[in-house]
Amino acid sequence: MSTSNSENSPLLGPDKPTEDSASIRSASIRKPPTEDGEEDGPSSPPEFGNIEDDVLPEESVLGRNIDWKSAYIIAISRVIGSGIFAVPGVILTSVGSIGLSLSLWILGAIVVACGLTVSLEYGCMLPRSGGDKVYLEFTYPRPRFFASTMVAVQAVLLGFTASNCIIFSQYVHFVFDIETRDFSKKALATVLLTVITIIHGVWYKAGIRIQNFLGWVKVGLVIFMVFAALYVVIFRPEKQDAEIRPNTVKSWEGLWEGSDWNLGTIATSLFKVFYSYAGLSNLNNVMNEVKDPVRTLRSVSLTALVTACFLYLLANLAYLAVVPIEEIKQSGQLVSALFFERTFGPNIGKRLLPLAVALSAAGNVMVVTFSVSRLNQEVARAGFLPFSKYLSSSKPFNAPMGGLIVHYIPSILVIILPPSSEVYSFILEVEGYPGQVFALATSIGLVWLRYKRPDLKRPFKAWLPAVFFRILLCFALLAAPFFPPSHPKPGGLFYATYAIVGVGILAFGVLYWLVWTVLLPRLGRYRLEEKQDVLDDGTAITVLTKVPYVE
Repeated sequence: MSTSNSENSPLLGPDKPTEDSASIRSASIRKPPTEDGEEDGPSSPPEFGNIEDDVLPEESVLGRNIDWKSAYIIAISRVIGSGIFAVPGVILTSVGSIGLSLSLWILGAIVVACGLTVSLEYGCMLPRSGGDKVYLEFTYPRPRFFASTMVAVQAVLLGFTASNCIIFSQYVHFVFDIETRDFSKKALATVLLTVITIIHGVWYKAGIRIQNFLGWVKVGLVIFMVFAALYVVIFRPEKQDAEIRPNTVKSWEGLWEGSDWNLGTIATSLFKVFYSYAGLSNLNNVMNEVKDPVRTLRSVSLTALVTACFLYLLANLAYLAVVPIEEIKQSGQLVSALFFERTFGPNIGKRLLPLAVALSAAGNVMVVTFSVSRLNQEVARAGFLPFSKYLSSSKPFNAPMGGLIVHYIPSILVIILPPSSEVYSFILEVEGYPGQVFALATSIGLVWLRYKRPDLKRPFKAWLPAVFFRILLCFALLAAPFFPPSHPKPGGLFYATYAIVGVGILAFGVLYWLVWTVLLPRLGRYRLEEKQDVLDDGTAITVLTKVPYVE
């Protein structure tokens, strides 16, 4: 769907022909004549990710229901989830010092900003739902179907939202003093995900309203924490100085005392920081449902980045101002619960406010489920999932039920299967490692498109030094997990387990692509060809059909 607004018009340069999609597709599937002047049957299949087809904005059958406020909540509510309430204690425990911990939060924010500029340039250039799926298909059309297959595997196997379900369960157990048995924690996390999946699958608009409300609650909670810390430090002079400022550092050297500079430790900590910022590009997954998508994407993403950086830095300082460093290191994922208990006492501090953190985690689950289900639906629409017609449909409740189911199954498995003592950190690391591969691919692809397709309209252009910085850091983070830690945990998982699992998932994607698109077609003497279809609910999909070779 194109509009008169130049930012939303088909993004072709002035020298590019503007044929209609049907004629382009028809031309692309016809082989050139042979030497005797006759056509040699059906030609090679159309190039997947054809520029003339993919740069056109399109509208979801659900309509454009997401205005600026809802778009901002989709971004900021995905960012402010369990991360800032659970991750600071885990990072400080890993790196050992206040100075290194705060430095990683600052470095992580810089890296995230660099990555956001890449997502913004792609999103404004290709304003369609699907995020990295659209960008990688467009940038890497060859080998045929490879980028699409890798995105499909990543979306299905790694597009889970188990971590915030676990944080929700842990904080509810803490609030009500429930014995933290493995079964009860996993059961409560499973119930939360099930209820949210039903809400988004049956009551589409009600789900948006609920996640908007919980999003504002989360932003307000972080701001409240900051002012609470200021109150404790400034307005309670009757307390002894050690209680007011438990982590006072008397020298520059003391700020770095106990630092663990091991590359693997720093890498896993950065993955956790990245997780805390994950979601700034969340809007890219649902662009077909956004009003004025290009302008909204630019303003919302940059506003959410500034909001998150500001609140995260203040929240970390608030923890350090109130909670002694040794207690933070021992808190695991419950650092904010300790903060509230020390600030407001055992009643309000231990009951009411940690319950708000649990609701914050639930709100994050709602937003992730909302956006990832759309990504799964886009993967199904492209024909890369079994039963794609059913998974692409918005029936029976005018919601992406198929995408929700695809999201629900791996999320439940990740909640149930790993040991609960290490499941949170393991999930964050497993999500983060393959993500660096896709970040590397999109960053290199962006530089390549600047050279290969300068005619494309780019309403937003990333600063190239920032893109190159991101590329170099991606390489470093991919290598870092294989450096042994300085202080390995006795009896814990092997330090590179998350990287091995991540590489295994990517290798599975490569093997699946090789068998599905290369070996089986050669053995069966057919080729895969894309055909367009429209479902009863108006959803346009691509059907991958087997076309036998003509002898």
